[in-house]
Amino acid sequence: MKVTVRFFALYRERAGASERSWELPEGATLAALLREIRDVLPVLAPPEVEIVAAVNEEYAEGGVVLREGDEVALIPPVSGGTLATRFFTALRCVQNDMVGKR
Repeated sequence: MKVTVRFFALYRERAGASERSWELPEGATLAALLREIRDVLPVLAPPEVEIVAAVNEEYAEGGVVLREGDEVALIPPVSGGTLATRFFTALRCVQNDMVGKR
Protein backbone atom coordinates (compact mmCIF):
# COMPACT_ATOMS: atom_id res chain seq x y z
CA MET A 1 0.00 0.00 0.00
CA LYS A 2 1.11 3.58 -0.50
CA VAL A 3 0.92 6.46 1.96
CA THR A 4 2.03 10.04 1.56
CA VAL A 5 4.54 11.33 4.09
CA ARG A 6 4.64 15.11 4.49
CA PHE A 7 7.68 16.76 6.05
CA PHE A 8 7.37 20.13 7.77
CA ALA A 9 9.86 22.87 8.72
CA LEU A 10 13.16 21.34 9.90
CA TYR A 11 12.14 17.87 8.70
CA ARG A 12 11.43 19.25 5.21
CA GLU A 13 14.93 20.74 5.10
CA ARG A 14 16.56 17.54 6.33
CA ALA A 15 14.53 15.26 4.02
CA GLY A 16 15.15 17.52 1.03
CA ALA A 17 11.48 17.34 0.08
CA SER A 18 8.10 18.47 1.36
CA GLU A 19 6.47 15.11 0.71
CA ARG A 20 7.24 11.61 -0.40
CA SER A 21 5.20 8.56 -1.36
CA TRP A 22 6.03 5.55 0.82
CA GLU A 23 5.31 1.90 0.03
CA LEU A 24 4.38 -0.26 3.05
CA PRO A 25 2.97 -3.76 3.58
CA GLU A 26 -0.74 -4.02 4.36
CA GLY A 27 -1.39 -3.65 8.09
CA ALA A 28 1.74 -1.57 8.73
CA THR A 29 1.61 0.69 11.77
CA LEU A 30 2.73 4.27 12.17
CA ALA A 31 5.59 3.01 14.38
CA ALA A 32 6.79 0.72 11.58
CA LEU A 33 6.70 3.62 9.12
CA LEU A 34 8.66 5.85 11.49
CA ARG A 35 11.32 3.14 11.97
CA GLU A 36 11.65 2.79 8.21
CA ILE A 37 11.87 6.55 7.72
CA ARG A 38 14.62 6.74 10.37
CA ASP A 39 16.52 3.96 8.55
CA VAL A 40 16.23 5.67 5.16
CA LEU A 41 16.67 9.25 6.44
CA PRO A 42 18.89 9.02 9.55
CA VAL A 43 19.54 12.78 9.43
CA LEU A 44 15.84 13.51 9.98
CA ALA A 45 16.00 13.33 13.79
CA PRO A 46 18.42 11.94 16.38
CA PRO A 47 17.32 8.60 17.89
CA GLU A 48 16.50 10.23 21.24
CA VAL A 49 14.02 12.64 19.60
CA GLU A 50 10.45 11.37 19.37
CA ILE A 51 8.95 12.18 15.99
CA VAL A 52 5.42 13.53 16.44
CA ALA A 53 3.08 12.48 13.66
CA ALA A 54 -0.45 13.12 12.50
CA VAL A 55 -2.39 10.73 10.27
CA ASN A 56 -4.99 12.41 8.10
CA GLU A 57 -4.64 15.62 10.15
CA GLU A 58 -5.19 13.86 13.52
CA TYR A 59 -2.43 13.33 16.09
CA ALA A 60 -1.55 9.62 16.10
CA GLU A 61 0.30 7.14 18.31
CA GLY A 62 2.62 4.46 16.96
CA GLY A 63 0.04 1.67 17.13
CA VAL A 64 -2.25 3.26 14.53
CA VAL A 65 -2.66 0.95 11.54
CA LEU A 66 -2.12 2.81 8.29
CA ARG A 67 -4.32 2.40 5.23
CA GLU A 68 -3.85 2.93 1.51
CA GLY A 69 -3.84 6.65 0.70
CA ASP A 70 -3.29 7.89 4.27
CA GLU A 71 -1.41 11.15 4.69
CA VAL A 72 1.17 11.13 7.46
CA ALA A 73 2.55 14.49 8.59
CA LEU A 74 5.83 14.53 10.50
CA ILE A 75 5.95 17.44 12.90
CA PRO A 76 9.34 18.59 14.22
CA PRO A 77 9.84 19.55 17.86
CA VAL A 78 8.83 23.04 18.90
CA SER A 79 10.70 24.50 21.85
CA GLY A 80 9.15 26.13 24.91
CA GLY A 81 5.93 25.54 26.84
CA THR A 82 4.29 22.30 27.84
CA LEU A 83 4.24 19.25 25.62
CA ALA A 84 0.59 19.92 24.76
CA THR A 85 1.32 23.56 23.90
CA ARG A 86 4.24 22.56 21.70
CA PHE A 87 2.17 19.92 19.94
CA PHE A 88 -0.78 22.20 19.20
CA THR A 89 1.55 25.00 18.07
CA ALA A 90 3.22 22.59 15.67
CA LEU A 91 -0.14 21.23 14.50
CA ARG A 92 -1.36 24.77 13.74
CA CYS A 93 1.78 25.30 11.63
CA VAL A 94 1.08 22.07 9.74
CA GLN A 95 -2.57 22.97 9.18
CA ASN A 96 -1.63 26.46 7.97
CA ASP A 97 0.90 24.97 5.57
CA MET A 98 -1.70 22.45 4.29
CA VAL A 99 -4.24 25.20 3.64
CA GLY A 100 -1.68 26.97 1.45
CA LYS A 101 -1.23 23.79 -0.63
CA ARG A 102 -4.93 23.25 -1.38
